[in-house]
Amino acid sequence: MSVHTRVLPVITAALIGGCTVSPFGETASDKLPANALAPQPAAQPRKDVASLSEPARDHDAIQKVALTVASASDPASKSYKVGPRDVLEVTVFQAPELSKTFQVSERGTINFPLVGEIDAGGRTAREIELDLHKKLGAKYLQNPQISVFVKDHFSQRITIEGAVKKPGVFPIAGGGTLLQALAEAQGFDDTASHVVLLFRQDNGRRLAAKYDVSSIRDGSAEDPQLEAGDVIVVPNSELKEGMSVVLKLVPLATLAPYL
Repeated sequence: MSVHTRVLPVITAALIGGCTVSPFGETASDKLPANALAPQPAAQPRKDVASLSEPARDHDAIQKVALTVASASDPASKSYKVGPRDVLEVTVFQAPELSKTFQVSERGTINFPLVGEIDAGGRTAREIELDLHKKLGAKYLQNPQISVFVKDHFSQRITIEGAVKKPGVFPIAGGGTLLQALAEAQGFDDTASHVVLLFRQDNGRRLAAKYDVSSIRDGSAEDPQLEAGDVIVVPNSELKEGMSVVLKLVPLATLAPYL
């Protein structure tokens, strides 16, 4: 007997079983509830971002990007980037001789016992913890437990993020400008867009603007003055969706509220 000959009776029995005739002359399908085969109502659209209007989506996108950027300069945030002159309290569990308070140098470093100079500027407290854990654990302590807390922060600073050669946190001198800040960050990397974003907080308002650095350099646009707390973001050529929305909506060379 071939495979087809053996399988056919099984398929036939299944089809017959699906339409069994009842003792009252009704098929099984006749006993279904009256509305069982009725067309089902169309699914309601989900109440998520996909169902929002374009202006609402744009607002959400710029809000998300801007708040993420702002957290880099907010000492209460886990994303806060340590900068020069900040004061760090480092605690090493069961090693009181290593638990000390350090002020970050102008170069963004601290000199830690046993391991020497380590980079702190432009890093989060968690990143510094992990670095110390690795270096102390390599030679001196078995699985050291370390906490780093930003005890005090230096307010006269700016933060530069994105496609620059040296992103980080820098002290701001009186009269500092956007071009001077980019020079501190050693200029653009190869992926940078020459339109940069500036975020600022002013009396509780959150402001943002974009600047064409090429126009500033050739003298056709003014080099803006920076203020303490400013965050500069240099997008790269492969923009994420949220950053593209910000660049589209934020005005050129004019600080405007975004939140």
